Amino acid sequence: MIEARVYRAGRPDEGSTDLEHAAATLRADGTFVWLDAVDPTADDLDAVAAAIGLHPVTVEDALHRQQRPRVELFEGYAFVALRPFVRDGDGDDRIGEVHAFVGPRFFGTFRFGPHPFPVERARERWERQPEVLAEHGGGFAAWALIDEVVDGYLTLVEEIEDRADLLEDDVFGEGRGEAGATDVQERIFRLKRLVVQLRRVVSPLRQGLDLLQEEPGVVSPPLQPYYRDVMEHALRVAELADSIRDLLTSLLEVRLSQLANHTNDIMKKQAAWAGIILVPTLIAGIYGMNFRHMPELGWAVGYPIALGSMIAAAIALYLVFKRKEWL
Repeated sequence: MIEARVYRAGRPDEGSTDLEHAAATLRADGTFVWLDAVDPTADDLDAVAAAIGLHPVTVEDALHRQQRPRVELFEGYAFVALRPFVRDGDGDDRIGEVHAFVGPRFFGTFRFGPHPFPVERARERWERQPEVLAEHGGGFAAWALIDEVVDGYLTLVEEIEDRADLLEDDVFGEGRGEAGATDVQERIFRLKRLVVQLRRVVSPLRQGLDLLQEEPGVVSPPLQPYYRDVMEHALRVAELADSIRDLLTSLLEVRLSQLANHTNDIMKKQAAWAGIILVPTLIAGIYGMNFRHMPELGWAVGYPIALGSMIAAAIALYLVFKRKEWL
């Protein structure tokens, strides 16, 4: 279902209207139309295309899901694909999808997924500045939406940075051995995957913003400072994502090294105890061969001497290994 809202002189009419009436108002001066839909069908997009005059390629692009963020310019308007992060009911961050049609006097937002990106905050932002909306129309509305998306990136990357700091404490804190190793490694992998996903949606957006600013029919010169600001935020997100990714890579390497060192420590302890046990076993093995002509077998003190030798050898080896920190 397509929801349509008409703005006159930058201020919204009461309530929403249907698509036909909204398209008809575009013929009047000083009007602006916002169209919004969640999971629109092909028929919905065809109706929008017929109402506001979209190119058939635009409709084809809008039907294609799982797109990378991009901007495609057409005569008189632009098609914008965005991939915002949306928090679901379980508190996990999912990549949403928003397709937008940006014209001087219209702006369409089509949201997809089980958790569609909320556009209410963007709408509130452009409605707070009716004079700017009346003058710049879709270019200003598109900036408000893109800025909300990038602000979401900033919030997410700051949360990821805090989680990376906690991981760093876990890696270099107490209990760096085997206990909790799987949990820490899994958290590092999960966080690194989230950073990679964030990096993939931010990088193309920067290129799209550059292209969008080159179209004066959509982004007029007075809007350039707005778009430069959101571009700076996108660059900051990309730089922070790169830094966090490098940190997580280093933490993973350190964690693997710690596990390898822990394994080496265990092997050293096992080798030390095997060495301690070896000498008494050797003595007992020699005197357990039962040869008839062994002079020590006739000694009255042979048994205590053998036991004493075993104990003394074991204690001596234990002290040697202890001094070398093998035990």
